[in-house]
Amino acid sequence: MRYADQPATHREVRVAADPARVWEIAADVPAMTRWSPELERVEWCDGATGPALGARYTGHNRHPVNGEWRTVSEITEYVPGRTLTWCVLDIDGRFGKAPDGSASRMATWSFALSPAPEGGTMLRQSVTIGPGRSGLSAYIEQHPEREEAIVAFRLDELGKGMEATLGGIKETAEGDRRP
Repeated sequence: MRYADQPATHREVRVAADPARVWEIAADVPAMTRWSPELERVEWCDGATGPALGARYTGHNRHPVNGEWRTVSEITEYVPGRTLTWCVLDIDGRFGKAPDGSASRMATWSFALSPAPEGGTMLRQSVTIGPGRSGLSAYIEQHPEREEAIVAFRLDELGKGMEATLGGIKETAEGDRRP
């Protein structure tokens, strides 16, 4: 798969907890830093204190190869109890020209919740890479013949991060047996 195709991946997990409890954890954006291997810190922007359509937050990230960087994410879909989607912008222009809107997003991430047929909640996390430049862009430009392998490697890496995040949400929701 090529970067221009906006490749995507997802992971999902069944959580033995009420959807409202799972939503409470998944929609707590700063809590994601506890489980994400890259997201280290979150700061809400422009007076926002939590997710809402159009709310933005700065994410401080770290990767063993790409170092440290910050992004700004904008909530593009917000349906309480069901869907939280955000696009990630290279606000500092680290990987190219600074974005002028969501059309130049580096990625789009989402959580989707639904009742599980056997009880509890199905929680799905997904990511679509691009269409804007990201940390992959320079690697692809240096090794265009390896583009598909580079993209596959990154999708696998992001998938492992999603598994860690979903596992953390699951453990937190299932471990909390509040009345």
